[in-house]
Parts: sequence; structure tokens; C-alpha cells
Amino acid sequence: MSELKTQPTQESVLDFLSRIPDDKRRDDCLTILELMKSATGAEPVMWGSSIVGFGRYHYRYASGRQGEWPIVGFSPRKNDLTLYIMPGFERYESLMARLGKYKTGKSCLYLKRLEDVDGAVLKELIEESVKTMTAVRVDL
Repeated sequence: MSELKTQPTQESVLDFLSRIPDDKRRDDCLTILELMKSATGAEPVMWGSSIVGFGRYHYRYASGRQGEWPIVGFSPRKNDLTLYIMPGFERYESLMARLGKYKTGKSCLYLKRLEDVDGAVLKELIEESVKTMTAVRVDL
């Protein structure tokens, strides 16, 4: 079985974020950094070359494939600020209805700008996601 390519690294998170060319995107990332740090109580770690992750959990698919991934994280992608909300979004319908302007994938929340969403709702979403991920063993 192949190993997951995205692994924790020793790269400095603040060095990585300081290289974001757009001032607004960099400020948004610093805000997300603090929200996730507060929600997890964990220090940020670079996962691969572009994901900032907090904490970690072990997962195992029915196929037997397994690995580790951050409990919550984000990445300043070219088109969107991507937040990794690992439980997905179905269980958070009431929060999602109040969040603002966003798109989602299975466990990805895509934001153009942080100002497009309600900060208090985003904080609650991150906190609830972290509670869910730390309360259950993850078998997918």
C-alpha cells in the first residue's frame, strides 16, 4: 500500500504564511490560524508544502488503507482559502445556513475571502468540527 504523500514537515508555518503575496489573503490566513489554534489547543504544523494543520487523527478505510491527517487545517490555494473540516458538513446544516458565501467539497470549505462569511459562525463551525473529531474514532 502506498504511503500518503502529504505528511507533517519541519517547515515554519509563519515563514510559509509570510510568503503569501496578497496582503488580504495573508491576513485572512493569520486569522484562521488563530481560530484553529484556539479551537484545538495545538500548535500549527505544515503538512506537505501548502497545508497548515492542527492536531492529528488516525483513520482507516474499510479497504484497509489507513493514515494520519490533521484534525482541522487550511491552505491558501490560488483561487480559494481552503479549510479542511474533516467531519464534512451534513451535521452542521444550521451553521452552514448562517455562514455566508462559500462552496464545499466532501470535507473542504472554500472561501474567496474571510469577509464573505460570518466570523462567529465560522469559529463555531471550526470548534464543533474539532469536538467531533476528538470525540470519535474515525473508521471510513
